[in-house]
Amino acid sequence: MWEIWPAILVTGVSFAIPQFLVSNYIGPELVDIIAAIVSMVCLVAFLRVWKPKTVWTSPSLRGHDPSAAEAKPPQPVKRHSTQALVAAWTPWIILSVFVFLWGLPAVKAWLNGLFAPAFPIEGLHNLIEKVPPVVAKPTKEGAVYTLNLLSATGTGILLSAIVSALVMKYNPLAIVRTFFKTLWLVKYSLLTIVLMLALGTLTRYSGTDTTLGLAFANTGVLYPFFGTLMGWLGVALTGSDTASNVLFGGMQKVAAEQLGLSPNLMGAANSSGGVMGKMIDAQSIVVASTATRWFDHEGDILRYVFFHSIALACLVGLYVTLQAYVWPFTLTVVN
Repeated sequence: MWEIWPAILVTGVSFAIPQFLVSNYIGPELVDIIAAIVSMVCLVAFLRVWKPKTVWTSPSLRGHDPSAAEAKPPQPVKRHSTQALVAAWTPWIILSVFVFLWGLPAVKAWLNGLFAPAFPIEGLHNLIEKVPPVVAKPTKEGAVYTLNLLSATGTGILLSAIVSALVMKYNPLAIVRTFFKTLWLVKYSLLTIVLMLALGTLTRYSGTDTTLGLAFANTGVLYPFFGTLMGWLGVALTGSDTASNVLFGGMQKVAAEQLGLSPNLMGAANSSGGVMGKMIDAQSIVVASTATRWFDHEGDILRYVFFHSIALACLVGLYVTLQAYVWPFTLTVVN
């Protein structure tokens, strides 16, 4: 890391600045897409004028595996034609356009006006009541499911995939075949997501998140730190920042309100702490070992990055604590 810190700095700064600007002044849908594109462009441009002193070609962990000494000479760079590069980037450009459009409030409102039926859930709607100290006065909890198929971001992504395939001259039959093949490959992932969202809904209406929030509020002034670590733990266990937010988002809100903290701050802390747990969740480690062709070394990767993960989560927790008590004025920008 010390040898390539200039590239790391360029990558981090060029990712963070667009992420901040897009999230605060445009919306949440394209935050990481725009930030990632800007970061990649800046890194490529920087590497045209700067090179590390040594190039590490082995995927193994130096000093932690004998194969690290078996570094192979770098392979010659393969040049691609402009047409191939444009074809490769086309789906991502189309995806970005669709996601951006689907994130506009006016587009969402128009699509919901076309089709977005709402169904009160019998046996649950307005039958649960929140009481103090969770809320200022007794409040009934509504349970209404809105079937916003057209305005859902997933619909925009599906349409972008279809348009991309047609632009790249795929056969319509091949598109349908590939869709169902992909659906079959990710069936367990889809089931996991559905069950996780169901669990999040269950914890909300059963009062579990409220109970957890009241319990964690007992940590007092230390809650911003421990609330951040809760997000880290959620992603480390589930492998998904979204799942962690579904499970613990309500808890963070309740605990923050009990302590007079910003619910927005603790919601962001849950997500930011969760990002630090991403490097040690099972699916990320499998992706890393597969991408580097370093198979059957998942345990080595986990042991190597675990300290980094928890150290970074603690640093984020300290930063959130400073935002809560020392720099509360910074929250006005985020809000």
